[in-house]
Amino acid sequence: MSSETFSSNTTSPNTIPPHTGNETSHMAKLIAGAIGVVFGDIGTSPLYAFKESMNGQHLEVDMPHILSVLSLIFWALVIIVSIKYIIFTMRADNKGEGGSLALMALANRFSKKRVGSVMLIPILGIFAAALFYGDSVITPAISVLSAIEGLQVAAPALSHWVTPITLTIIAGLFAFQKLGTDSVGKLFGPIMCIWFATLAVLGLYNILENPSVLMAINPIYAIEFAIESPLITFLTLGGVVLVLTGSEALYADMGHFGKLPIQLAWTWLVFPALLLNYFGQGAYVSQNPEGLENPFFMMAPEWMLWPLLILATMAAIIASQAVISGAFSLTKQAIQLGYLPRMTIIHTSDKHMGQIYIPFINWMLFIFVYGLVLTFHTSGNLAHAYGVAVTGNMLITTMLLGVVMLHLWNWSKKITYPFISVILIMDIAFFLSTCTKIPHGGWFPLVLGMVLFILLVTWKRGRELVLARIRSSSMPTDIFFRDYCENFPKVPGTAIYMFNLNEGIPSALMLNLRHNKVLHERNIFLHVSIEEKSYVSEEDRVRIVNLGHDFYRFTIRYGFMDEVDVPAILAKENIHGLDMEMEDVSYFVGKETIVPTLLPGMALWREHVFALMTRNAASIVDYYKLPSHKVMELGSRIDI
Repeated sequence: MSSETFSSNTTSPNTIPPHTGNETSHMAKLIAGAIGVVFGDIGTSPLYAFKESMNGQHLEVDMPHILSVLSLIFWALVIIVSIKYIIFTMRADNKGEGGSLALMALANRFSKKRVGSVMLIPILGIFAAALFYGDSVITPAISVLSAIEGLQVAAPALSHWVTPITLTIIAGLFAFQKLGTDSVGKLFGPIMCIWFATLAVLGLYNILENPSVLMAINPIYAIEFAIESPLITFLTLGGVVLVLTGSEALYADMGHFGKLPIQLAWTWLVFPALLLNYFGQGAYVSQNPEGLENPFFMMAPEWMLWPLLILATMAAIIASQAVISGAFSLTKQAIQLGYLPRMTIIHTSDKHMGQIYIPFINWMLFIFVYGLVLTFHTSGNLAHAYGVAVTGNMLITTMLLGVVMLHLWNWSKKITYPFISVILIMDIAFFLSTCTKIPHGGWFPLVLGMVLFILLVTWKRGRELVLARIRSSSMPTDIFFRDYCENFPKVPGTAIYMFNLNEGIPSALMLNLRHNKVLHERNIFLHVSIEEKSYVSEEDRVRIVNLGHDFYRFTIRYGFMDEVDVPAILAKENIHGLDMEMEDVSYFVGKETIVPTLLPGMALWREHVFALMTRNAASIVDYYKLPSHKVMELGSRIDI
């Protein structure tokens, strides 16, 4: 038995092509793109975060409380976003990619060496991914709703139109997802740059009226607040956490732009603009306590209200677009890692592989977002539901980051433990404070996350059981070649049998022999393997093992961010070294019917859920991009 590895010189999808122009101009474009895509969620937080931080516990609108809240906001942004995410978490990249699944894959390298961690780390990573969907539902609702609420300031007589206009914008947003974001994306960067500049100017304008708010940079105001009113401070954190929404996006979207453009954009534009605006709102409210009703819009000059309303709406749409696109990307990763069934994935750009559209996810998000707006009506009410998913995700990120620091980076425990402990204390405080919102709407993202988590782990476990059943019933290759191979006539052409295992004989081949009683002159067992890494290099993409008797075993390896296209790989010239003509290729695919039983495996209700998910999974023909006119499906019954 011999083996040979084939490769091509195709550039990996996440590799930035060599830049031939001015490097400064290239970096500026990357920074502008990062501002447009990455910072939409955290950039629209000033619309509601300061207001909810003060209103959540009905704090008295005086300078001591304003300074205390501003101090909490300032240090939350410094420690959680700037230090935790920008400086440290973004170092934990998996082949340039970030996000909960990428971090899970990194930490999982350690867990495979430690028995006690084998289940815990994947569970944490998958639960973080499930919570992200909760964030994906709430962000469009609260962002657009809080922007349109500017009507209550710009035109109070139109206040009753806030909900209908919000619903109309959301419907349009989801309806246009299928068109892709390629053309619209070119506008994102400039619009968000204008947005952040506006935040900074508005904030500075009001700070000049009361510069004393800048004293809140001193942490003593937050510390004294915590000492004098520990319970009130704890509950206030449930509002302060709103300034951190979108911080996971800084890490999750790292693969699109690289860490340096995101770090530069945050340091030199986004962070200063956010701080100036929050402090500006504090300065305005300190002199106009009634302005706490909607400080963001009320602190603007009257002539600026309508332009600001339009700009805020555009920023909210961009923030929503970013998180919806993130949900599509996360879903694709989960499918390729084996945690979700195959779904129809439509590529909306022939230039950027990351721009995808998943109809099922799009319309499920749409239904939930619509339901939230109709249920909660105002951003203030919706803020009660916001935060649990965000803080849960942040807490899991810290735990996984600690594993990576200790066991992949080999950092000293004397450095890692104190650092992670400080971050964990803050994350736990934020998480527990948002848990107080559970009776008032915070249950929604938590329940949604739990349901999705159950679906994710059920699919993963179900596929493991199916593969175990297939493996146990699969005929060994040596017995097949000894007793069966020479007993059937051969016909011209190549037969490719899609097979999930890298050993044994595919059941589709045995079914073909049973019904058609012929073998092709060349037979290939094709195993598509999705690795726990973002991308697989082209030189490692394909492995071909000659089994003898004109039988071959192909293994095509992909990362969970790679584009799966089996015929494109098979059509490469190095594959043609086997004299394989693509016109003479036939694909044989096993179609499994799952039958829940009382056999050991999962609870019966989970087996029924898995069977339902299997029946509704997208066709393997579409997922692997197989030519439908060359595919034969052969069914089999599998008891689990």
